[in-house]
Amino acid sequence: MRDFALLAAGFGYPRRGRIAELRTALDQLESGGARKRFGKFVDAMNELTLAEWEELHTRTLDLGPLFVPYVGYVVWGDNYHRGEFMAELKVAQETFGVDPSGELPDHLEPVLRLLAVADPLPDSLLEMLPGALDKMRSELKEAERDNPYRHLLAAIAEIHVPAPVGGVQ
Repeated sequence: MRDFALLAAGFGYPRRGRIAELRTALDQLESGGARKRFGKFVDAMNELTLAEWEELHTRTLDLGPLFVPYVGYVVWGDNYHRGEFMAELKVAQETFGVDPSGELPDHLEPVLRLLAVADPLPDSLLEMLPGALDKMRSELKEAERDNPYRHLLAAIAEIHVPAPVGGVQ
């Protein structure tokens, strides 16, 4: 599950030194398929200037994103189910010391870091994540087929998400 935290680094905002951090994360990845996909993402980001990477990050994930990186939003849109889900994630993140880094609790970055440390894992997250990831990958493929973030999403999908077993509710 540690691999989820390593992949979460890919969603961080680009800055000087970030490529070195991503390469370190890549070196630590255990999953073969995830490692290969994440390597493609890191290589693609390395080919960009910092300004190009910032523009790609913003276009892909922030302003009118090419895919919505919020698990709850992908599943329910903006309604009370998402609110309940985010409240549940917030409690779990606080319980396990996961800093959302300014993101909403259902953003992929803190969600992945939660998956790396929570025991037991929230059942609601385990139930929602695989379908949400599939939808995110599909949306990105449809919007921009050659976007390097597709490799990051594919790397996440390569890691086995355990089935819900009655974890944190």
